[in-house]
Amino acid sequence: MKKYDLIIVGGGAGGLTVAAGAASLGAKTALIDKREDLGGDCLHYGCVPSKALIEVANEVYHARNVSAYGVHASGDVDMKAINDRIKQSISHIQEHDSIDRFKELGIDVYIGDASFHNEHEVDVEGNTRVYGKRIVISTGSSPNIPPIEGLDQTGYLTNETVFDLNELPKKLVFIGGGPIGLEIAQAFSRLGSEVTVLEAGPSVLGKEDYDIQKKAQEILEQEINIVTHAKVEKTSRENGQTHVHYSVGNHTHVIETDKVFLATGRKPNTDSLQLDQAGVKLDERGFVKVDGTMRTSVSHIFAVGDVNGSYPFTHVAGHEGKTVVQNAVFGLRRSVSYENIPWNTYLTPEVFHFGLTQEEAQKEHGDVMIYQTNLDEVDRYVADHASEGFLKIITSTKGQIVGAHAIGKGVGDWMQVLILAVEKGMKIGDLSNMIYPYPNHTAAIEQASNQYWRNKLFSGVVPKLTQTFIRWFR
Repeated sequence: MKKYDLIIVGGGAGGLTVAAGAASLGAKTALIDKREDLGGDCLHYGCVPSKALIEVANEVYHARNVSAYGVHASGDVDMKAINDRIKQSISHIQEHDSIDRFKELGIDVYIGDASFHNEHEVDVEGNTRVYGKRIVISTGSSPNIPPIEGLDQTGYLTNETVFDLNELPKKLVFIGGGPIGLEIAQAFSRLGSEVTVLEAGPSVLGKEDYDIQKKAQEILEQEINIVTHAKVEKTSRENGQTHVHYSVGNHTHVIETDKVFLATGRKPNTDSLQLDQAGVKLDERGFVKVDGTMRTSVSHIFAVGDVNGSYPFTHVAGHEGKTVVQNAVFGLRRSVSYENIPWNTYLTPEVFHFGLTQEEAQKEHGDVMIYQTNLDEVDRYVADHASEGFLKIITSTKGQIVGAHAIGKGVGDWMQVLILAVEKGMKIGDLSNMIYPYPNHTAAIEQASNQYWRNKLFSGVVPKLTQTFIRWFR
């Protein structure tokens, strides 16, 4: 039996971060993954293919909407060509996550399903057993399939199967109005499908700031049909079509569709790991329980990424992985900080989330200040004819930034300024003192932060003192 300083189970973003970091520091490292194409859900079924699809969909949408300039486009989309382009994107990134790259780092790579034999030994496909002083679980998550009557018979799509469609569905029903569902829903709408989203809650994007939720839904409803407070009862097949039966309050409805897409959350990939053999405990949702250092109930076993139920983002898995490298290799007890975790939802326009929402900030801090810029006040957005949206910065009464949210074209890129500002301890007024090139989208931040000084300097006692000084100086 081969023995290692560190075994990583799962080759997604978190696992690959740990494996590369540990091996580079000299630890004898093994990496186990069930598939030869490393990279995890994000590369193969999530972030990468969905963004490639969104880009194609936006190109198609814009091509069909330039007739005002004398350019006319027509014809049906070729799903095979679209899927080929998506696969090209995956293949290009896959080169950075190839088995050969990790072998060159000195890592032993095992392909097959992993399961714990005990707290130090892991079986691969039941025929190879390896020993690890420390072990990291990074097996990710998969689509949660709700117990809706008829689903197994009528069939459904998830993010793991939607990119294999050979034809564009004429009609699509999405169950769930979270980020994954909405991104793909809008993309298919822009490709030409008739799309309906059934959301159980009062609004789509329920984790966003309330004003962002309202604006996003208002914009999306120009392209897709959104039904909130919708409880899906069952699905059935009639005359070659799928029927989705749902209720809103006391009223029942039936909608006909070609395909049903499930966007009903994620579940951890732990079923086949036999974690009980190692004494690793799960929480009430089935995710691996960890402390702040990413240690599980067994101190030499760690868990990073979706499987631990923290934040279901690739960048968070990588962030956790960096900390685990230090803790697992050097035996440190450094904790992961989630204070400054941002995320983007890649709709058109994009949604950016950082820190507390206005509602959360008011609960935590009491009185807060809101600095908001509508994008139709930003010259570059006006010139782009993309001025729908706004930026909102939330601060304490002393100017400390506690939250920042935006909806608009490309906001996920330039709103990074706010993350750096918070990391460096800057306040809202400091952002006003920066120089922003004109015309630039970041003028939205400049204008919002200028409001701080206008409120501070141009109201209250300051103007009166200034007037007195000017009269005296004259």
